[in-house]
Amino acid sequence: MGIASKIYLVLLVIYSVIMLIWGLAGFFEYFSGIKPLIKLQNSAYPSGVQFVHWLLISLTGGVFLVCYLMHWNLTPYAMILLFSNLAVLCTIETFDFMSDQWSLKAYITELIFYVGSSLFLIYSEVSKAHFSS
Repeated sequence: MGIASKIYLVLLVIYSVIMLIWGLAGFFEYFSGIKPLIKLQNSAYPSGVQFVHWLLISLTGGVFLVCYLMHWNLTPYAMILLFSNLAVLCTIETFDFMSDQWSLKAYITELIFYVGSSLFLIYSEVSKAHFSS
């Protein structure tokens, strides 16, 4: 289980890098109107929801990376806070603005990821060792 936990922690770091880049690219498009590589804005979301979307994505990626590098002992709790906010936002986006049936599968998958990652950060020995240093 130790190797799997180490791999999962590395995957969370990679996920955080992707989230930070994606969030910053989304903010760039949001404020400038210029598409970075592909269109990131979802026209189904109102402007305020879109702003919160990019804010939470950027914060989630950036906070985890900084906390990971600093070995901050409160990282699991900070991430639970961010994951719960992302889950609420995802619920709003899915049930208030999406019409595609696929979005329900994506919604459930996302919630499972948030809960699983939160449990991992709280209970994994690898996570406890890394964030207690």
